Amino acid sequence: MAPSDPDLLPLVAAHTERFVATTRSLDDVDAPSLCEGWTRGHVASHVARNADGLERLVRATVDGTRDTMYASREARDADIEAGARRSPADLADDVEVTAAALAEALPRLGPEHADHPLERTPGDVRGRAADIPTMRLRELTWHHVDLDAGFGFADLEPEVVSLFLDEEVERLRGLDDAPDVTLRSTEGDEWTVGVGTTSVTGDRSALLGWLARGITDGVSGDPLPGSRRGGERRGVHRRGDTGRPQRRARPRPAHRPQDGRLRHAQQRLPPHLHGHRRAADGRRGR
Repeated sequence: MAPSDPDLLPLVAAHTERFVATTRSLDDVDAPSLCEGWTRGHVASHVARNADGLERLVRATVDGTRDTMYASREARDADIEAGARRSPADLADDVEVTAAALAEALPRLGPEHADHPLERTPGDVRGRAADIPTMRLRELTWHHVDLDAGFGFADLEPEVVSLFLDEEVERLRGLDDAPDVTLRSTEGDEWTVGVGTTSVTGDRSALLGWLARGITDGVSGDPLPGSRRGGERRGVHRRGDTGRPQRRARPRPAHRPQDGRLRHAQQRLPPHLHGHRRAADGRRGR
């Protein structure tokens, strides 16, 4: 499934409904999310503001408005903070209304717009217009997991899991300090990164959870890179747009998570794989 595949739009619509329903059902928006430092309210507020930003990118691409996704990193953070303490109903309404505006805009993107560069903040050009539907689908699904309200990667459609899993593997392979790991799914898939020194096994959705969020439930390895340590909370990662996980009591992440494929511009190793890389380097005598 290509990033510009029109079949992504029904998936975006379906996962918008699911995210909105979960947000509306929350009993405590001030409870911690799986994004470190963010409550569930912050996550929902962010997903709404993400829709606003992506709609601006569509206008910039199609109409030549020169809008950026966000005016600045600081403005983005301030907007999220300003909306984080609303009621579940108000948060859900915000996500629903902004998602509807984006849904109306997305079909305007045609093949002729595919390679149009995206400007995240003024002067910060990353990604291309063909990636916008995938970016939105990732925001909805990964941040749905981050709400920590019963939705997990196992609840994704098989084609969505495959889309993001293949993307994550390819991203790892493109890193300058790529880990040496072989991923094996219980469905029979195998992906090798580097020389494949360490084997990590799980079903496809569990492997995606480990790659995307450092969640170790359902995966095994000997050793398992990024395995849980005492006092750490499963799957906690740095707040922000969907991207690499950062778990508590770990060093600062190798890069700041960005919206969707925008994070691909920063080619460094995910934090939960750093220890494995050092161990593998030692075995090779580097």
